[in-house]
Amino acid sequence: MKITKVIINNFRLLKNMEIDLEEDLSLIIGKNNCGKTSVLSALSKFFGEQKAAISFNYDDFNIDFQKELFKCIENQGQGWEKQKIQGIEIYIFIQYTDADNLANISSLMLDLDPDNKVVVLKAEYTLDDSGIFVLADAFEKYYERFKNDKRNKLSKIECYNKFMHTKLKKFFKLVYKAILFDKNNGNICPDVFRIIDKRKIDLNKIISIKFIAAKRETMNKDSDDTLSNLSNKYYEKIRDDAENPIIQSFEDELVNTDVSLTKVYEGLFEKVIDKVKKFGGIKENETIVKIISTLGQQQLLRDNTTMVYEADNYQLPESYNGLGYLNLISIIIKIETILAEFRGDNDDSSVPADINLLFIEEPEAHTHPQMQYIFIKNIKNLLLNGSMGENIKHKINLQTVITTHSAHIVAECDFDDIKYFQKTSTTNVVSKNLRNLEVEYKDENDPQNRRFKFLKQYLTLNYAEIFFADKVVLYEGDTERILLPAMMKKIDQEEVDKSILPLMAQNISLLEAGANSQLFDKFLQFIGIKTLIITDIDAGKEAMVRDKNGVDRTVIKETEVENGTTTSNNALKHYYGTALETWGRTKLNFLKTRKKEQKILINENGIWKQNKKGKLMVVYQTEEVRDGNKYYPRSFEDAFLFYNREFVIDNIDSFSSLQKIDKVEEKVAGTSKYKYSAYELAKDCIKSKPAFSMDVLLCSEANDITDFSNWEIPPYIKEGLEWLRAD
Repeated sequence: MKITKVIINNFRLLKNMEIDLEEDLSLIIGKNNCGKTSVLSALSKFFGEQKAAISFNYDDFNIDFQKELFKCIENQGQGWEKQKIQGIEIYIFIQYTDADNLANISSLMLDLDPDNKVVVLKAEYTLDDSGIFVLADAFEKYYERFKNDKRNKLSKIECYNKFMHTKLKKFFKLVYKAILFDKNNGNICPDVFRIIDKRKIDLNKIISIKFIAAKRETMNKDSDDTLSNLSNKYYEKIRDDAENPIIQSFEDELVNTDVSLTKVYEGLFEKVIDKVKKFGGIKENETIVKIISTLGQQQLLRDNTTMVYEADNYQLPESYNGLGYLNLISIIIKIETILAEFRGDNDDSSVPADINLLFIEEPEAHTHPQMQYIFIKNIKNLLLNGSMGENIKHKINLQTVITTHSAHIVAECDFDDIKYFQKTSTTNVVSKNLRNLEVEYKDENDPQNRRFKFLKQYLTLNYAEIFFADKVVLYEGDTERILLPAMMKKIDQEEVDKSILPLMAQNISLLEAGANSQLFDKFLQFIGIKTLIITDIDAGKEAMVRDKNGVDRTVIKETEVENGTTTSNNALKHYYGTALETWGRTKLNFLKTRKKEQKILINENGIWKQNKKGKLMVVYQTEEVRDGNKYYPRSFEDAFLFYNREFVIDNIDSFSSLQKIDKVEEKVAGTSKYKYSAYELAKDCIKSKPAFSMDVLLCSEANDITDFSNWEIPPYIKEGLEWLRAD
């Protein structure tokens, strides 16, 4: 038995949220403020240990719902019946098998079809149709008291907000229902339901939900004994295991210690007891006051122990340990304690719930990357072993949900376990299963789906941080990788309008894609973030060659842009494919004539089209003008050298990455024109592209404005970064 899906409506950012849960572990990722914690809170309020009806407040309602509710109240309740969702709702989809014990969930079963293995539990915090009129009337009376008050001139909406914050619980009520699931279409039938009386049906027997929140009791203040307290809680859960020889030995020692300490206490407190007797509170030969040792009956581990760690044969208190280790130890102890609660280890009469759901929020707090890797690599085994208990009686059905901001945890997690939360508007978030990407990438020309396999490996091994980014730059190679941060900083420093949020202050991920950025196309659409692709125009010219078999075939040979007719760049062919095809053999001219706004694209029905509102921009080299000379570069190095040739010449002795340096400076006899083009320099003089980039940084000079005053950014990159910077 397991939870397969959760639907949440009208709760905070979760206007219409649907999230699938895996059988064992689900990893929820996404940017800050995208609803990860809200899922936990919604489940906690409806099914947690606290009283849900008391815990809800008006701010829990989605903003759009708040607005609609206000409209209905203004209209004296009219239009309420048209609201499809009349409050906060949560649906729990439970799938069972023939092997499961159905005693508890039988109350949720509305379909007698034996092939229907899904039941749906619904919880709602809502108004009924009559309640809206009572609410509207109560608000009007409330508003009458304030609308003419000259001391506090409140608008109607301000008055309404104050009213709802204070009076909410008088009108909204908590209802639990079993909803019919239609196995034929895979949808619920909301009009077919059964009200669940929680006085007669204990939902805790069906679902037990526990949480390890991000705000954990982990600190390293000198006075703190958090882990010692946790150790006590863990002991309290296992202390009644009579068959455990270690626990038996522990209790025997406590009894013996109690006897010994009681004798000591008699001497320690003898004078105090005598003084008490003199105040007449104790009658002779009637009441005897003693101070005895009760270690075996008190919370020994909480009050009488200190957790330490050893270093060089010295025992140091827990507060001397780093926060990362304290956090890790804290989580593990809490997991073990919760698993013991799920299993009912200390109660022989206790029966575990049918489904046990554990939420762990942001386990990476204070931990370094390697520790994060280790945590996620081992967590499945820890949970699996914990779900089994010490014997078959205590075996539990366990599902775990982890939320994280850690790219390192994502990198080590199974790709299919990941749920990506994307904020689609200011009032709504959607959940996406990364495993669904595999379907998107399927292609009859790629039966083994190698592109998807590459994507999984590449992202998880190298660039998992992209899942938490607001924007991304895809670049070609090492040169751009080294210089991009400097170019972004230079743009920020030279920006006159300081109200514009700097590039370096934005959450931008940099991803090396080579000339194959098209491989990330579907993925980038999937996560829906603003994307800049920086690539090369890669001019070429068709030529006929004879292969080793003596067959003539057409190939594209590299050439300078002015001599080129086409491009060999697969990314450009992908994003401008349809348009390029219409240009035939002159397709390079199409790329050369694109203006800035024509490089902003949007995907419509699988085809990329020009649209200034698009989230994707593809930039490549443009015609450059320097000192009156026009030139069209073919690559980044080519473009940089044309625009910054004097900078290189001025620092030529420091550019160890260059060879044949005479070509850099040589001019046509009797003229000021350089003999060799930037294209030739990039091809013949650069020994190592990464080393060339490092030389650029080493030779950079700062002035009052920027740290990189003596060189210029190639215009095509500048136009792309400026577009990316804008919201």
